[in-house]
Amino acid sequence: MANVLVVAELLEGNARKTTLCAVTAAKQIAEGTGGSFDILSIGEGAAAAAGELTGFGAGKVMTAEIAGGYTCEKYAATVAEVAKAYDVTVACASTYGKDLLPRVAAKLDAGVASDIAAVNVDGGKLSYTRPMYAGNVSGTVEISSDKQVVTVRQSEFGAAEASGGASSVEEVAVQSDPVADKVEFLGVEVVKSERPDLTEADIVVSGGRALKSADNFTNVIEPLVDALGAAMGASRAACDAGYVAPELQVGQTGKVVAPKLYIAIGISGAIQHLAGMKGSKTIVAINKDKEAPIAQVADYFLVSDLFDAVPALTEAVKGL
Repeated sequence: MANVLVVAELLEGNARKTTLCAVTAAKQIAEGTGGSFDILSIGEGAAAAAGELTGFGAGKVMTAEIAGGYTCEKYAATVAEVAKAYDVTVACASTYGKDLLPRVAAKLDAGVASDIAAVNVDGGKLSYTRPMYAGNVSGTVEISSDKQVVTVRQSEFGAAEASGGASSVEEVAVQSDPVADKVEFLGVEVVKSERPDLTEADIVVSGGRALKSADNFTNVIEPLVDALGAAMGASRAACDAGYVAPELQVGQTGKVVAPKLYIAIGISGAIQHLAGMKGSKTIVAINKDKEAPIAQVADYFLVSDLFDAVPALTEAVKGL
């Protein structure tokens, strides 16, 4: 039997969708082993965010209010103290989860399975499937320590649906850590956009280096993005060239997405990019090179000059 703690991710006092992906994994672990799961809402606005999380079947939702902005040094001691009562601690493998949970694991002397794509339960014994070598190989790992710390890939675990009922809410004590006094939180810049969040959108349109300029992203890609109500992404090459902001990068060293529809425009399909989007439900690629590697994963591949095809596609979408 494994009892699971989900560490919620908050943004401006609200629980992010990434938390619900971690809840999905926690449910699988708990149900597979005959255990249960609870949620820890920690940070600024933790109490308010807890109210959003009471309807997902957790035994209880705990809150730890910590003002002054996030740093892992300020959060880790409290998370670790709460996690001592659980067998498995889970968070999404977002920037937040990748930053916080390794420090928590160190405090717990726990083994870690990072960025997992599946939970496996065999005879009550847990193992985890995770991508390796930029997603070209999947490996199954077991954690032999008494405590386990796991981060889950958002693209592989759908957001949990509300299950009715209301979990109890209780406050837990915030733990101090001398290390936190040596770290100063200066601020955070949140990029505001009327478009959907890249990691949560149902449709993503990404452009590559073949766009040749930032102006072409604006004039060619963005009209299609807006016509579809999509999020905009880009390859690393396009980001490195300065065509778009770095936070739009999709790939192994960027964001991992798995929308219902992914449209890759002028992207050859380097292995690092494929690692970040090949879990998409339907993949459409537009490229004038019919031998481009992305053709191997695309459901629909249009061999065409993007400067001809994309404006025509945009007009067709607007006409629907």
